[in-house]
Amino acid sequence: MHGYGKSGLAAIAGLLMTSSLASAAAESVEVFSTSGCGCCIGWIKHLEGAGFEVTNENLPMADLYAKKMNAGLKQGQTSCHTGFVDGYIIEGHVPAKEVRRLLAERPDAIGLTVPDMPAGSPGMGESDEPYDVLIVREDGTADIYATYPKKETSAQ
Repeated sequence: MHGYGKSGLAAIAGLLMTSSLASAAAESVEVFSTSGCGCCIGWIKHLEGAGFEVTNENLPMADLYAKKMNAGLKQGQTSCHTGFVDGYIIEGHVPAKEVRRLLAERPDAIGLTVPDMPAGSPGMGESDEPYDVLIVREDGTADIYATYPKKETSAQ
């Protein structure tokens, strides 16, 4: 019909499947938290609602903290749960939108963090209190990656 033939169509289908599988693998998030943490469960539900496949393992607090430090986070960059997706660490209540952006842009960094547990961040309830999503570089420094809620600028 279009000159592809059966083998050409099979090759195209194979490429599409491989691409879809790679995309699906990149959207699988492994989360570590402590048992019974309601805000961790809220964040996991936020990710699932955004289409991520999430697994969760509960760890004792000391083991969870060691996992954070071993991944390259510094004191002041941590929160209550730690996720890993496609080679990046996602610490705390990072919005799914920013995780997707990170995976699309693939910056030279260890990952993203929302330190502490700010009100209004995913899993922490509703609030218009601002908070920052930080990108953590290989050397441990962090820069603002996004600010929430987005500040509206008025036209002058």
